[in-house]
Amino acid sequence: MKVTGLGWLGTRTADFDAMVSFLKDVFGLTPAIDEPGFAVFRLVNGDTVEVFAGDDEYHAHFTTGPVVGFRVDDVAAAQAEMEEAGIEFFGSPESAPDGYAWSHFRAPDGNVYELMSRPDLP
Repeated sequence: MKVTGLGWLGTRTADFDAMVSFLKDVFGLTPAIDEPGFAVFRLVNGDTVEVFAGDDEYHAHFTTGPVVGFRVDDVAAAQAEMEEAGIEFFGSPESAPDGYAWSHFRAPDGNVYELMSRPDLP
């Protein structure tokens, strides 16, 4: 496995509206998706910031603060390698129709992180 960068950050917050406003008004980001309880922002370099409302049950395991996504070439292969090393994952790798793949894990520091890959990023 080779980590090639950081490509994603997600945060689940009780202050959803304030966080979305901060990213829009202070950072000057335009949301690619802006729905009640879910917003997606794409940075100039293609990296992604996602904001989830505090009641988002799908991301209930985001208990340690913002979650950073480590970019790898193959999420499933990297997960298998990490599981062999004793790292706990929250399920199997998932993917979106655009080829984006991800899987969340708990690192030895107790925090939650993500493995991710996107076919349009090196």
